Amino acid sequence: MTDSIANIVDADLLFVTGSNTTEAHPIIGLEMKRAVRQFGARLILLDPREIELANFATLHLRQRPGTDVAVLNAIAHVLIRDNLANLNFIEARTEGFDAFAAAVADWTPERAEAVSGVPAQQIVDAAYMYAHARNAMIFWAMGITQHTTGTDNVKACSNLALLTGHIGRPATGLNPLRGQNNVQGACDMGGLPNVFPGYAPVADEAVRRKFAAAWGVPVETFGPKPGLTVTEMLHGALEGRIRAIYVMGENPMLSDPNLTHVAEALAAVEFLVVQDLFPNETAQCADVVLPAAGFAEKLGTFTSTERRVHLIRPAIDPPGQARPDWQITLELAQRLGADWRYDGPADIFAELASVTPQYAGLSHARLEQGGIQWPCPTTDHPGTPVLHMGQFTRGKGLFCALDYRPPAELPDADYPFLLSTGRILFHWHGGTMSRRSPGLDSVAPEAEAELHPDDAARLGVGQGDLVRVTSRRGCVVAAARVTRRSAPGMVFMTFHYAESATNLLTIDAVDPTAKIPEYKVCAVQVEKLGIRNYELGIGGDHEPSLILNP
Repeated sequence: MTDSIANIVDADLLFVTGSNTTEAHPIIGLEMKRAVRQFGARLILLDPREIELANFATLHLRQRPGTDVAVLNAIAHVLIRDNLANLNFIEARTEGFDAFAAAVADWTPERAEAVSGVPAQQIVDAAYMYAHARNAMIFWAMGITQHTTGTDNVKACSNLALLTGHIGRPATGLNPLRGQNNVQGACDMGGLPNVFPGYAPVADEAVRRKFAAAWGVPVETFGPKPGLTVTEMLHGALEGRIRAIYVMGENPMLSDPNLTHVAEALAAVEFLVVQDLFPNETAQCADVVLPAAGFAEKLGTFTSTERRVHLIRPAIDPPGQARPDWQITLELAQRLGADWRYDGPADIFAELASVTPQYAGLSHARLEQGGIQWPCPTTDHPGTPVLHMGQFTRGKGLFCALDYRPPAELPDADYPFLLSTGRILFHWHGGTMSRRSPGLDSVAPEAEAELHPDDAARLGVGQGDLVRVTSRRGCVVAAARVTRRSAPGMVFMTFHYAESATNLLTIDAVDPTAKIPEYKVCAVQVEKLGIRNYELGIGGDHEPSLILNP
């Protein structure tokens, strides 16, 4: 986030897209609802489904999944056409405006309506509301990033902020909501294939020399070529280029797209290691399983979605043979011949701070007093609640000219429904932790396929009936949930349930830049089954039983 959670209540307009905030980020969702109810903020929701935030929205734009760029380009078109853009801000703090303006010149609201299904007048209304706001914040999550156009979707949001100057001040900005705890921290630490800690690019020779000197290794240790993303690793395994995979805190056999492909890739490698809290579907494929400690069993730091670095402390000891991740990694490195020596997490963090400018002023001792938002360049710096005040990190903000591209796979005569996936409030991600809670599992015990009443009537499907959902990659069985939350022609499912693994259906096409899979759009067919839940065991014992072929 370029801003802070505490500033949400000071915004007079919230623009939320691709985020079912109240279910996937409920604490931030509460702040959004408080901003609307208690402080009079208006909310624009751009989302295909009628999620809870629709009840708080002044304007709900229900686009066809995968058409976000068309809608956002059209909003930008109106901002320029109707002289709503902040020309002083554009002149002083941005570049690339002329090329961008030319790119959106033909994206009229009427053209966007034809592509997206969002009424042209709603697009105009959204533009006026956003432009006339005193302080406006844009929020998004994986609903716009998990597309083959995910990078373009985010750039389109950035274009709106640059057009209006709604960035670089409190209660404004571009605010991505991270999908899991400490995703922000993992990225900060260099958990991306193209950067070192602090987002220093591996392609830069000076950067490589800096880290080689800091870590006492030859500069030749690091090549200029970025590493592979998860989807690229799996392709590499099937091609024989990847011979071993080490999985830490991830369950690709449930959370990755096209699970048939994932299973084949993991079976193809010579050696598979899984390091995790609990046995999961991926661990069942592993040659070695290393038991890791949970968040309440270890010392270290987490960095939240608002860039706030928190110190965590152990409340209990790890059970059995479980160890904190740093201890497992350190001992493995030593057994492989590395001379790594650390006294503990504080020592590791000190090294991190020495090579990462954003963290340079932080330490475990300082974080004992409370969380601090990076960048924090010196030990007396208070942290940075709002980014890009006065100047952008790159100097001037860059407008990006974008054109609409359709999703990789759309419905057709054989697979007439559009499937999108997401989360519900009561379970988390692959359910590895939340489905071990009897209370949570009793509230949401079974996989559901959300269908519009018109589609359900045509299929002869009633509430709770079992349906088979099939794509070109696999099939699953789920209970029908008949609701107007989803639009006609759309099916919505979660991926929390191993016994009904939705990612057997999803496509592994990826965004060409970020390489994130298109979880949010694929084509499926739906048919009613003439058997009841108890006959399939759905809602009962949920040991993994993946169906890997249609």
